[in-house]
Amino acid sequence: VQLQAFGGGLVQAGDSLRLSCAASGRTFSTYAVGWFRRAPGKEREFVAAISWSGGSTYYTDSVRGRFTISRDNAKNTVYLRINSLKPEDTAVYYCAVASSGSISYSLYGYDSWGQGTELTVSS
Repeated sequence: VQLQAFGGGLVQAGDSLRLSCAASGRTFSTYAVGWFRRAPGKEREFVAAISWSGGSTYYTDSVRGRFTISRDNAKNTVYLRINSLKPEDTAVYYCAVASSGSISYSLYGYDSWGQGTELTVSS
């Protein structure tokens, strides 16, 4: 499966934004999908994940309540809605799929990655 993340850009603190992850491949609907981010000078970190059906979602504590992950399997797309953006949300955001179908908080649990979309939040 090939992934393309998009929707990033330069926004102001307090704004909202939706990132999208578009996938190719007929089996996308059977994969768990995760969003990760890498802030400047930091390691890539887990942000959110969603089960293949969309029935289960997971978030890292620092974004819970502001980030919402969702998916539309008919469109082969997963979304990440971010509300009340903060400067510390500045990062390159990546989506990835776990062909095993299992959710993982570790980047090693995912086997296909998109190129990432850059989000910059100004204060």
